[in-house]
Amino acid sequence: MSRAPLRFFFDYVSPYAYLAWTQLPALAKRHGRALEAVPVLFAGVLNALGTLGPAEVPAKRFYLYKHTHRLAHDLSVPFVFPSAHPFNPLLALRVTAAVREEDARRQLVSALFSAAWAGGGGLMEPERVSACVGAVGLEAQALLAAAGTPDVKDQVRRNTEELLALGGFGVPTILADEELFFGVDSLGHLERFLRGEDPLSREERERLRTLPMAASRL
Repeated sequence: MSRAPLRFFFDYVSPYAYLAWTQLPALAKRHGRALEAVPVLFAGVLNALGTLGPAEVPAKRFYLYKHTHRLAHDLSVPFVFPSAHPFNPLLALRVTAAVREEDARRQLVSALFSAAWAGGGGLMEPERVSACVGAVGLEAQALLAAAGTPDVKDQVRRNTEELLALGGFGVPTILADEELFFGVDSLGHLERFLRGEDPLSREERERLRTLPMAASRL
């Protein structure tokens, strides 16, 4: 019986999503899993939950910029911060959603992440996005036109709503079977789960999900 694919919910605006993506194709292959890239709008997640993004909190913003550089060094992957952050990722997300074939989509995701976070010129201009599309052998003019259609716009919205319905609250989030793993620092936990060695039983996970609160700051 085939095993369910790993589903990677991401937004190009997140350096942590980029770092996770550099590791996930090999991780999925090690465990015999297909990998699906699911573009979501992180800003939409934040709006739905009524929370600020890490780059919207000045002290946290400065810390995460340093933190991601150090993580990239640990992972031995290229990392160059864009000229401004946060940036608008919407065109790149919609172009990605317009690519239906999974292998082609994964190639495009890699190219767009490299443009955003590995010194590839950024994603702030449509020309940069178009160049990434062409670099992986896809038809840039057709895909950029598709990105403006209601169907593709709705797909990114539906993806975002799906992540929220699953209990997601940020990016990157990986869905493995019915379990969510958040952040690049959860990839080791994901591997343990895929090996059947998760220290949390299903019963304990359910207990934690319904754990009552004894105090509130509100």
